[in-house]
Amino acid sequence: MRIKALLALTVATLSLSACATADRYDAAGDVHALLTAIRDRDRAAFDARVDRQALKYALEARLLEEARKRKPDNSLMALAAALAGPVADLAGEALIRPETFRAAANYYGYTPDKPLPGRVAIAAALRPAGDGRVCAAKKDGPCLLTFTREGSVWRLSGFDPEAANLHFKR
Repeated sequence: MRIKALLALTVATLSLSACATADRYDAAGDVHALLTAIRDRDRAAFDARVDRQALKYALEARLLEEARKRKPDNSLMALAAALAGPVADLAGEALIRPETFRAAANYYGYTPDKPLPGRVAIAAALRPAGDGRVCAAKKDGPCLLTFTREGSVWRLSGFDPEAANLHFKR
């Protein structure tokens, strides 16, 4: 009885591991397409692999978090809350474009003078992030970019600005 339970647990664990690997490999194709769009400054291909609304929500959440850290009085916090959405919309339009993401691509080693790695190499740099998402991380570093599956396409849906600041301030 114990052997059957152990075998069932092993099969379940391997199945879950295979799903995570399949997600990473599947996402790697779309991440490669995004990197190609960034490198080539192809706005249409870039837009097809980016969830603008999710990124704008991330910007808005970051603005609100910064406002809370400053511990303003209630009226300033209310003003910050009222302005966070419109400011995130404006910032999103200005920042969510191929040129802006070149710094992230350069951080991961995808510089214009080097060929882009293949799907397997990209998959190795992705890690499961829960809820069917994957994130791009360099070796044991923090996740910088998060991708979410929408239908059959993986799209950039989040980023960690603090992780980005650690590497882009230099």
